[in-house]
Amino acid sequence: MTDTELAAQLAHHAGRILLEVRASGMFEGKPLGKAGDQTANQFLCHALREQRPDDGLLSEEEKDDAGRLGNSRVWIIDPVDGTREYGEERSDWAVHVGLAIDGVATLGAVALPGLDGGTVLRSDQPSDLPEAAATPRLLVSRTRPAKEAVAVAERLGGELVPMGSAGAKAMAVVTGDAEIYLHSGGQYEWDSCAPVAVAKAHGLHCSRIDGSPLVYNQQDTYLPDLLICRPEWADKVLELVRELA
Repeated sequence: MTDTELAAQLAHHAGRILLEVRASGMFEGKPLGKAGDQTANQFLCHALREQRPDDGLLSEEEKDDAGRLGNSRVWIIDPVDGTREYGEERSDWAVHVGLAIDGVATLGAVALPGLDGGTVLRSDQPSDLPEAAATPRLLVSRTRPAKEAVAVAERLGGELVPMGSAGAKAMAVVTGDAEIYLHSGGQYEWDSCAPVAVAKAHGLHCSRIDGSPLVYNQQDTYLPDLLICRPEWADKVLELVRELA
């Protein structure tokens, strides 16, 4: 099994586990989110340690092991990206399974189990980008829209589209439901590693909002901002962010 096949299988099965936890009716709201996080994390971590025992591992829900810093290959996972949306029984949450090699988000899979039939987008199955909308759509947080994104949307005459998890937003650009995902409100490596790997494979621009590369498997896992967008918008958005700084 290739690394990306493994990532896709793990994301898919973790998503099914999460749906079963939610369907059990044993939890609601925040307790549901906590139960989902812990259950999916156990499955993913056990499976990765079994299947790729020599690789490093970083998970949002696992105590960080500094030994990963000596690994070239490090799996970076988020068992439930968008725990609030999952707990609210919305569809805009995701499962992230990514592999960083020498600090680069190289491959991965993002599952969107809340969508009809479940969807898994993978870095080894790229497709052509759908036709872009004439008016750019910018994805923002449902609760904390990034001020840079709001300002850029105003300058572009664009439309703001509120959505839940980072993975759901990134994949909305991949599927053509939006053109730009600009975030500056604070994230960690597990929020973006798998989505960036998938987005890059589909031909999207991925960087920090100053245009510098996104670097993973760092001692400090805080990675506060990113830009994922169609390539034709990248230069203009980065220019506007510099002007607004």
